[in-house]
Amino acid sequence: MGALSQESIGTVNRTGIGNRLLAALPPADLSLLTPYFQKISFEPDAVLVRSGDEMDPVYFPHSGAIAFMLDMPDGQTVATTLMGREGALASFSVLGPSLSSVTAIARIAGTASLISAAKFRDAYAQSAAIRNVVQLHARAVLLQLQHVAACNALHRVDGRMARWLLQLHDRVPDDLLPVTQEALAQLLGVRRTTVTLTMSKLRAAGAVPSDRRGFIEIDRVRLERVVCDCYALMQRKIDRMYCQELSAPQPTRAPFRESAIVSSGGARGESRAVSQK
Repeated sequence: MGALSQESIGTVNRTGIGNRLLAALPPADLSLLTPYFQKISFEPDAVLVRSGDEMDPVYFPHSGAIAFMLDMPDGQTVATTLMGREGALASFSVLGPSLSSVTAIARIAGTASLISAAKFRDAYAQSAAIRNVVQLHARAVLLQLQHVAACNALHRVDGRMARWLLQLHDRVPDDLLPVTQEALAQLLGVRRTTVTLTMSKLRAAGAVPSDRRGFIEIDRVRLERVVCDCYALMQRKIDRMYCQELSAPQPTRAPFRESAIVSSGGARGESRAVSQK
């Protein structure tokens, strides 16, 4: 199982914030969170939450990629969402203590800032800006869930695999993705043999120049010719949502009033599943 290391931080250098939601917060609102942040790093296959665990703490990734995996009764798994620096794992714990419906697994190593769910709820209650980014993120996650569900039902495996590879590439500044065929099989909810056959098709199309042990090299231009329409449509909607709302002036602190928020599976640190330094 992948490892997770941790160090305490009292403040965050604003110019060094990798997480898109945190970077959008005005300094006064960000200061409600930074005294309680811990900086962690996670390795591939690190389990950040298990299905059925309480959603605590809240993770703000600065790099890497985390997959939300749905565990089926027959032992199979399938990914429902992929999250990186644009998101916040377990941010929906602001609704109150609740259990995660998914298992969150790191697919690509990265770093994150974490905060206890209780401290995050306190800040959420005080800051309209924090409430805005949480609700924006909730809408983005729901949109991704809807597109992934439709894609899984309607599109072929090669198009779906291309979508996951492109989504991973969006979160890695390199054409060589540190991901295994076994990880792809889990993302897709298919057998390893299906991944091997599909990878051969993508290689023949020039979309995957090489597939070495533990690494998949992609040709993004050619992969975009193979991918199903879901990828471009989903990314365009999410990008527009983030650009319009995160670039707009954010209101600062204001008392919390009951408002609707879309709920989804979240995460908490799982000490039994990861090692901490």
